[in-house]
Amino acid sequence: MASLHILFFMFITGGVAVSATVFTLKNSCPYTVWPATFAGKGSTLGEGGFQLDPGASVQLTLTNEPGWSGRFWGRTGCNFDSSGHGNCATGDCGNSLKCTVTGATPSTLAEFTIQGDSGNDFYDLSLVDGYNVKMGIKPEGGSGECKYVHGLRR
Repeated sequence: MASLHILFFMFITGGVAVSATVFTLKNSCPYTVWPATFAGKGSTLGEGGFQLDPGASVQLTLTNEPGWSGRFWGRTGCNFDSSGHGNCATGDCGNSLKCTVTGATPSTLAEFTIQGDSGNDFYDLSLVDGYNVKMGIKPEGGSGECKYVHGLRR
């Protein structure tokens, strides 16, 4: 079964200057997925949602936002008009391409907190809102022993 992968890069540039986190979302599914993003705290990434064709990837950069928290999920079976109004069979978020609310069930979630407690980053895959696509998170860069999280499937 193919999956939606989120590569999670951390890099720090300059002395005291800027720290950034880059999320690379790659669609490894044989069908189009419409990733959605929602920030519980901080900036909305990727304008809240977009189309990602099979094999395509996109990078979303979060710059210097300690304590940022948010989630990503893949929506399937979507149909949007040119103004971004429409709906999705799974993970719909208020009939809009660009989400301003969390998604409807079922939707597999990738959840993150960046520079949270003690400056640490936290991430997980969650089925609290159900399951709709296989997903993985692969951290790269930074420090520590961060593991590749993957394999959630029906």
